[in-house]
Amino acid sequence: MTITSAPPPAAPARAPVPARLGPGDLAALAAVGLRTRRLRASLSALGIAIGVAAIVAVLGLARSSQAGLLAEIGKLGTNLLTVTNGQNFTGGAAELPEAAPGMIASLPGVTGVQYTGSVSNVNAYRNPLIPSINTNALTVAAASLGLPAVVGTSVAQGSYLNAATAREPVAVLGYAAAQRLGIDRIWPGMRIWVGGQWFYAVGILSPATLAPEIDSAILVGFPAAEKYLGFDGHPSEIYLRAQDSRVAAVDSLLAAQANPENPTQVNVSQPSAALTAQAAAAGAFDTLFLGLGAIALLVGAVGVANIMVISVLERRSEIGLRRALGATKGQIRTQFLSEAILLALAGGAAGVAAGSAATAIYAHSKGWMIVIPPEAWAGGLGAAVLIGAAAGLLPAIRAARLSPTQALWAI
Repeated sequence: MTITSAPPPAAPARAPVPARLGPGDLAALAAVGLRTRRLRASLSALGIAIGVAAIVAVLGLARSSQAGLLAEIGKLGTNLLTVTNGQNFTGGAAELPEAAPGMIASLPGVTGVQYTGSVSNVNAYRNPLIPSINTNALTVAAASLGLPAVVGTSVAQGSYLNAATAREPVAVLGYAAAQRLGIDRIWPGMRIWVGGQWFYAVGILSPATLAPEIDSAILVGFPAAEKYLGFDGHPSEIYLRAQDSRVAAVDSLLAAQANPENPTQVNVSQPSAALTAQAAAAGAFDTLFLGLGAIALLVGAVGVANIMVISVLERRSEIGLRRALGATKGQIRTQFLSEAILLALAGGAAGVAAGSAATAIYAHSKGWMIVIPPEAWAGGLGAAVLIGAAAGLLPAIRAARLSPTQALWAI
């Protein structure tokens, strides 16, 4: 009797393992979905692009203007100090002594001193036919002969005052003063109406960044101001340059040196320090524009979510076919989530390009250094990715939950 052994039981068949989708596969699938609906995808990405462009442009322009101002300050120097008359004990305007510029010039470390004196109750007009109330916010001031070099400006048109013209009815116009008077060039014999009489205009100054009060002033010589305009001869603002290493030391001595009897009635300032603080705070008012950019991003997120919901409804047959061919719920979810992220990322890239171009064009027109901070473009792209993921998550989950039978029913 032959005993035969039973054959070993067959191993249970393993369920097929779904193929894994790599990053390239996901990108290709997402791109196909967007390419087949180009107009809808473009309009949905537009909101993202506008929001990112606004954020990049706001941050870029703020940094560019800041860099331009700091570069201008660096070019003009940070060693300019100003001394102005303060208030006396009764609250009225104090007077600087006439000898104050000379006393300041004797301080160790001071390399140059120039000054102006405000001529009160005197207005300047283009001609005597202008109504007296139309002063254009112009001031009239007596000025020393070396003023432009010390305050960091130059003569843009014509010439500046000299020892001879400082004694005659001759005026030099600040940059803004010339614009307000409607004068863009100087020709021989040009006159303006100052203090009820004619003064010859011989020059126009370039903008004085460190001394903006000079831009809106009509400058005449000290002797001419005393002779023709009733000026008392007291300086009201003294400008001085100090050695870079001695600025702090000179600053601490200026008040007592300018007015030894009443040093508390003297104001001392450093214009470059004020402008540097202004540059540091230049972005304080950008919050509103950044908020508008965030609102545009929110609108873009709603648009992306809307197109993804519609896409899931329109592509149920595609979802059912892929599920029937072995795609898992996770792969369907990842596909639609990737599509939403790619759509938002495309809008973000377009927004970064548009914002950078706007910043470059405007900064170039102003003569600023073009600065696109990394946090602007990186933050814009990062926000686009996050918005795309958030906006596409719910539609992707809905797509993954569709059963093959329900999805194929739409065929």
